[in-house]
Amino acid sequence: MDMQVSERISSVSESPIRKLSPLANAAKARGIHVYHLNIGQPDIETPAGVIDAVKNIDMKVLAYGPSEGLPEYRTALPGYYRKFGLDLDPEDILVTTAGSEAIFFTFLSLCDHGDEIIIPEPYYTNFGTMAKIAGITVVPVTTRLEDGFLLPDPSEFEKKITSRTKAILFNSPSNPTGTVYSREMVEALVDIAVRRNLFLISDEVYREFIYDGGEYCSILQYPEIADRAVVVDSISKRYSMCGARVGAIICRNRDITHQILKLAQARLCPPTIEQIAAKAALETPDSYNAEVLQEYRERRDILVEALQDIPGVSCSRPGGAFYLIARLPVEDAEDFACFLLNDFSLDGATVMVAPAAGFYITEGLGKDEVRIAYVLKREDLLQAAAVIRAGLKAYQAR
Repeated sequence: MDMQVSERISSVSESPIRKLSPLANAAKARGIHVYHLNIGQPDIETPAGVIDAVKNIDMKVLAYGPSEGLPEYRTALPGYYRKFGLDLDPEDILVTTAGSEAIFFTFLSLCDHGDEIIIPEPYYTNFGTMAKIAGITVVPVTTRLEDGFLLPDPSEFEKKITSRTKAILFNSPSNPTGTVYSREMVEALVDIAVRRNLFLISDEVYREFIYDGGEYCSILQYPEIADRAVVVDSISKRYSMCGARVGAIICRNRDITHQILKLAQARLCPPTIEQIAAKAALETPDSYNAEVLQEYRERRDILVEALQDIPGVSCSRPGGAFYLIARLPVEDAEDFACFLLNDFSLDGATVMVAPAAGFYITEGLGKDEVRIAYVLKREDLLQAAAVIRAGLKAYQAR
């Protein structure tokens, strides 16, 4: 008799960010250099103080920590958020094992099986994965490349609300589009949450990466939703610490944080060494963040210009984060991505991108799009764009 895995896991889609990794590994085994534009893994150096803090750990026993996070780290975190005009108590913050756990714990605590969450698409795919595992239905509100992936009229959200709707979730700056939502757009969602008695969940991981004078707007700035606003956060990107899996859930509603703490207790505690590193990261000078922001802005400008110069390729200029969605002159972007890894190279190099269909909930959308992370140095981005240009020409000539 064949043993069957659960329907829950078999119905979960593979990550569009990592699903082509075996092809990339095979290309590398053939001696091909692969430019990884598929994943938000920066090549920016982690602050030296973070590495030193880990090297200098002096403890005889690496013991369990508190389920809600190390007190010295939670006590230090409000100082970080205060720089963005957010007045928080340590009790408003629960430390999680990365942002992914923050998303999962939030879903499990706010929603029952069969409830619905409205999310703009294209969206961060882990939202869908965590929702699927939790038995939650994700309801999309579609945004379009032609509009810079900005949110549509609030009525489009209103149309999607049913008796099962529990929350609206968004992230700004956005992964995968890089779009930064205006204060007016965020306030429209705040208004809907109040009028329709919904939770409002905001992923604000990329708050440090906003370009061209754009404004960071947090749902924690609105006292009228203090009882229903939940922010998920992570240190991974702002300090180039993707391997230190430390995130946070921020909420002023003590009943919600109490319920989430039950889940935190079940997994015992977030990682201790990584929290020590995360606390050290809070002491990083502002000059580090300013230099990183400038570097990403220059990378964005170089890549957008190079992509828009390729015949048939279109993309908007992201206002934040370090991702963009590009539309290619192909019918199936995933097939093209496989072609690049399996059958094409330029001067010994090829490119790995993330097919964008996996970032949409609505079937059929994003088939001719890819997500690109501009996390490589500028000369590498230019070489990667050259590979895409030549690869498209070879692909279309097949």
